[in-house]
Amino acid sequence: MGTLSGRCALVVGGAGGIGGGIAEAFLAAGATVVIADFSEENTTRRADEIGCLGVAIDVTDEISVRTAVADATKMMGQIDILVNSAGIATQSPVVDMSLDVWNETLAVDLSGVFLVTHHVLPQMLQRGDGRIINVASQLGIKGAASLSHYAAAKAGVIAFTKSLALEVSANGVLVNAIAPGPVYTQMVAGIDDEWKAAKAKELPLGRFGEIEEVAPTAVLLASSPGGNLYVGQTLGPNSGDVMP
Repeated sequence: MGTLSGRCALVVGGAGGIGGGIAEAFLAAGATVVIADFSEENTTRRADEIGCLGVAIDVTDEISVRTAVADATKMMGQIDILVNSAGIATQSPVVDMSLDVWNETLAVDLSGVFLVTHHVLPQMLQRGDGRIINVASQLGIKGAASLSHYAAAKAGVIAFTKSLALEVSANGVLVNAIAPGPVYTQMVAGIDDEWKAAKAKELPLGRFGEIEEVAPTAVLLASSPGGNLYVGQTLGPNSGDVMP
């Protein structure tokens, strides 16, 4: 019996990156998993590869979110664990950044977390049980040049996590965040090599993390009794980049 046996998890952003690693870790821990991601083709392919279910979702569109949550609930019977891991990252100094670039990042990385949570939360509150895990970033704590929009969104995720935890923990729904440091993912691959090399030199550990080094944190937060006392916390598998 795995630590998540009998639990049903919706992993948004689960077709790749950290979300994909979390989905695989949940499956290994015995959970039933539905992954949700923007591309229906990629989501279906990835779901087939790792042996779970999949639905398409556009986290910036409330109708899409409502439909995806309803479909995932129907597939599994209920959603015990929600992981919000959908995200995008682009680079631009503030002086050159357009409002469209700013709005796009906040729509996906912050408002999307709200929308999915808003539509999953009622069933958790009705049962008096649930775990919500939001994937933030250490940049939401310390900021980063040319990533102000991304850092602002992730800071918002951390504040949203704390505020929601204050609202719902007494009703059995535990809400926490993970703020990884630099991790080798497809999204990080799109950032220029000069920035990545300089960043690695700053890290006390001297290297970026791997997805499989982050995913176990989500398993801990989703599990019982392991995650039972985490309320509104932000856990930081970040190679020492931030030491709260």
